[in-house]
Amino acid sequence: MISINEVIETNAMISKMNLDVRTITMGISLLDCVGADVGETCEKIYTKITTKAKDLVFIGNDIGRKYGIPIVNKRISITPIALIGSSVCKSTDDYVTIAKTLDKAADAVGVNFIGGYSALVCKGMTPSDELLIRSIPEALACTGKVCSSVNVGSTKTGIDMDAVKLIGEMVKETAELTKEEDSLGCCKFVVFCNAPDDNPFMAGAFHGVCVINVGVSGPGVVKSALEEVRGENFEVLCETIKKTAFKVTRVGQLVAKEASERLGVPFGIVDLSLAPTPAIGDSVGEILEEIGLEYAGAPGTTAALALLNDQVKKGGVMASSYVGGLSGAFIPVSEDQRMIDAVSAGALSLEKLEAMTCVCSVGLDMIAIPGDTSAATISGIIADEMAIGMVNQKTTAVRLIPVIGKDVGDVAEFGGLLGYAPIMPVNEFGCDAFINRQGRIPAPIHSFKN
Repeated sequence: MISINEVIETNAMISKMNLDVRTITMGISLLDCVGADVGETCEKIYTKITTKAKDLVFIGNDIGRKYGIPIVNKRISITPIALIGSSVCKSTDDYVTIAKTLDKAADAVGVNFIGGYSALVCKGMTPSDELLIRSIPEALACTGKVCSSVNVGSTKTGIDMDAVKLIGEMVKETAELTKEEDSLGCCKFVVFCNAPDDNPFMAGAFHGVCVINVGVSGPGVVKSALEEVRGENFEVLCETIKKTAFKVTRVGQLVAKEASERLGVPFGIVDLSLAPTPAIGDSVGEILEEIGLEYAGAPGTTAALALLNDQVKKGGVMASSYVGGLSGAFIPVSEDQRMIDAVSAGALSLEKLEAMTCVCSVGLDMIAIPGDTSAATISGIIADEMAIGMVNQKTTAVRLIPVIGKDVGDVAEFGGLLGYAPIMPVNEFGCDAFINRQGRIPAPIHSFKN
C-alpha cells in the first residue's frame, strides 16, 4: 500500500528538482473498429477513442491537483494502424484519412499526442505495411498530434533491410513536407528494433489492449541526490541513484493506480525513464557531469551512462511489480540542454552517441542533421542502430531530423518539450550499395534459445 506520506516526501523533488509524471498514456484496442470500408472504419475509430478517453485529461489533471504532482502529458496509444487498415486501405490516401481521424479524435478528448500510426515489419512488409509506411510523410505533415513508429527488427527475426531502405526515403520526404517548421514532422516518427509494446512515451507508443501506462521522470532529482555524495566511491554513487529511482517510481505507481481505478481501465506498467526537457536542471547530461565528466561525450561517458541506466532499472523494479516500457536513461539531444551544450562544444558526436546507445534505454534520439543528407545515409545510420539492438537483445531506436535548408553550424527550433538542436555533422562516405541490397539481415546465433 502506498501512503500519502510517501507523496509528501517528494514535495521537495517536485518544487525544486523538476520531478514530474511525464505522461499518463491510455492504450486503446481498435481491433473491433474495422468496418466495410475506410469511412466506416474511421467512424468506428473516432467513436471508440472519444468514448474510452473522454475523461482522461480531466482525471489526469485532477490527480495532479490532488497530490500536487505535475502530470505533464495525457496521451493515447492504439493498435498499430497497419493491422487495422489492412483490409480496407487500398492506397496511401486511405491511410492518411485514418491519420486525420486520429488527429480529430485526439483534439476532441484534449490529449497532446496519439501514437500507434505504426507497422511491425521485422519479418518483412505486407502490402498494407508498405502502404502505411509510404503514407507517413503526408500523414505527419497534415496532422498535429499523430505520432508514427515502425519496428524493423528484433533479436529473434533479424532486420528487414527493405523496410530500412524505404524508411530512409520516407524520413527525407517527411522533412521536405514540413520544411517550413524545421522539418518538424520527423520529430513525430521513430524506427525501432525490439520495440516494447508497453511504452508510454512518444513517438513510439503503440498498444493492443485497453490499459493505463504511466511514464515518470526525474533527472533533476537524481542530479540533486548525487550532489550530496560528490566525491564518494562507486558503491555510494550506485546506492544513491538506486534509492532515488525507487522513490520516483513510487510516485508513478501511485498515479497509475489511481488513474486506473478512476478511468475503469486496467493498470499496465510504470515506465521510469530519465527523460530530460530543455529546462535547466532537468538534464541527463547534468547527471553525467555530476558523476564526473566535463561534458557528455568525454572519455568515460559510455561507462557512466551504463552505470546510471542499470541503477535506475534496479531501483525501479524494487518499487513496483510492474515496471516496464523503456525504463532507464534517455539521451535526446534537442530535449536536453547539457547535451546541446556538449554538441556545441565539440565534445559529443554522432558516433559517440551511437556508442552510448549500446547501454542506454533507447537510441539516436532527436538528432538534427544536415538537410542534404541522402536517404541512403539515413538508412545506413538506422541499420547500424538496429544492429546494436538486435545483437545486444535490447531496444534501440532512431529519430533523425534532416532539417531542410540547414547545415552544420545552424540550429533547428522545434519548440516546447522538443526543444532545439544544433545541426550535427554526418559521415559523408557512401553506403548506397549496401542499402540497395534486398532482403533481411538474419537473426544472430544467440537468438536461438528454444
